[in-house]
Amino acid sequence: MNTQIANTIDSISVSLNAGGMNTINIVLAFVMYGVALGIRPQTFRDVFTKPKSVLLGMLCQCILLPLFTFLLALCLKDSISWTMAMGMILVASCPGGNISNFISSLSKANVELSVSLTAISTALAIFITPFNFWLYGNLYLQVSGIASTLPQLAIPLWDVFKTVVILLGVPLSLGILTSHFLPGLAQKLKKPFQYFSIIFFIAMVVLSFMGNIDAFLKCIRYIFLVVLVHNLLALGIGWSVGKVSRLSTADRRTLTIETGIQNSGLGLVLLLGTGIFDSFPPHGGTLVITAWWGIWHIISGLSVSGLCNLLDRRKQR
Repeated sequence: MNTQIANTIDSISVSLNAGGMNTINIVLAFVMYGVALGIRPQTFRDVFTKPKSVLLGMLCQCILLPLFTFLLALCLKDSISWTMAMGMILVASCPGGNISNFISSLSKANVELSVSLTAISTALAIFITPFNFWLYGNLYLQVSGIASTLPQLAIPLWDVFKTVVILLGVPLSLGILTSHFLPGLAQKLKKPFQYFSIIFFIAMVVLSFMGNIDAFLKCIRYIFLVVLVHNLLALGIGWSVGKVSRLSTADRRTLTIETGIQNSGLGLVLLLGTGIFDSFPPHGGTLVITAWWGIWHIISGLSVSGLCNLLDRRKQR
């Protein structure tokens, strides 16, 4: 990797005061509440009656995506900085993105399955996200030989756990209760919350990089290629598992979308609010990769939706 590009990427840092961080945390909690408005207790019960597609989806998100991301980062060792690798691993450790249900609907995929996977991956993220990030982050540093030149990567698992419980567990529970006891209100709020979540993420990215815009623009083409390859890997994992397992077209599309759309907003909050990288300032590539993923997966999700609809129209001819 070009040293100048690496230095430019790693020069990007974001520093938020307590008030700014609290604002982002509160807004993200509202976003997660909006995600949960489409989840009913029946969603979790369906897992036990129709488990195959759900279990395969969780296999893709919780096991295969982090594992193959780690392997991809090793393959790209000379083309990316270690901070960029950490960003890739962080994104892969996050649960499914909150627009995946919307994209599944546009793609004529199995929306019920999409909601189930979003709900379960979000609930499990309380444990899975910090664990996978800690596991594969340390593995990458050890296997790539970087660990010997850096302090030991010590992720404050308890701090991350508390943050995820507050940001995911509480609003998820409140959203499910609203959906169950006030279904009419939940239905009215669901779509506005989806649009709000997209606007919030884009605003958070813009505000984060406002003071680093020149450095960001200099490296965006390089970041674009890395995220593009990583996202194609994620989409490919979902599609391949669905194909090999002979799932229906709708279920295969859902696995593809759910694996390819990750909750990067949660990743940004964990980066900026939990002191994960206090020993490795600045955030650099980790921050940039996580932020750009959140923008790119909206574009790729809509592209997948367009491709699915194009294929459907061709079959109808």
